[in-house]
Amino acid sequence: MRISVDQDLCIGAGQCALTAPQVFTQDDDGLSEVLAGREDGHGSPLVREAARACPVSAITVAES
Repeated sequence: MRISVDQDLCIGAGQCALTAPQVFTQDDDGLSEVLAGREDGHGSPLVREAARACPVSAITVAES
């Protein structure tokens, strides 16, 4: 699995960081980003739920 956040779409709602805090965080501007080294989802079953929770569909989860 490969996870990415489109910074151009992200509005900083933070739903991803609330749903899967072991994979997502928010930068100093409040925009979401994938934690370093967690681009593979870190085995979290909540990654797909975090992507679905994004109100602007800024998160992409691609199967490897």
